[in-house]
Amino acid sequence: MPHYTDNLTQLGQDTKLPANPDEAVLERVPNPQAGEGYVVRFTQPEFTSLCPMTGQPDFAHLVIDYVPGDWLVESKSLKLFLGSFRNHGAFHEDCTVTIGKRLVEVLDPRWLRIGGYWYPRGGMPIDVFWQTGPVPDGIWLPDQGVATYRGRG
Repeated sequence: MPHYTDNLTQLGQDTKLPANPDEAVLERVPNPQAGEGYVVRFTQPEFTSLCPMTGQPDFAHLVIDYVPGDWLVESKSLKLFLGSFRNHGAFHEDCTVTIGKRLVEVLDPRWLRIGGYWYPRGGMPIDVFWQTGPVPDGIWLPDQGVATYRGRG
């Protein structure tokens, strides 16, 4: 099954959460501002997956920034894709990089980065960052705005 489609099959439909990321289909739409250099940001502050060793839930705050080319990701399909990790066992690094690579596969953006700010496992938070290369010239890119984990307080 392809990982993406240009046909909108999920938007406006009663759509079930995919069982895992391999079953999730990301949908894309044409970028009406394809000639402009701008950043699109998606923030998922309550991302969950499962520890592949214990089966216990892991939690992260994800921030995805991309400079689109010809395509934009359709946001409902992105939400369903991210939700498909809920019952998926993978390490933090694998989840974060897999999400970034799938979006690049679908969108072929001018640039993309993902920050995975993971809550502590074993008493230690693990933050994972991945990007496709240097930020394109002339792009204003704000800080991702996620503070270093400090525990309660």
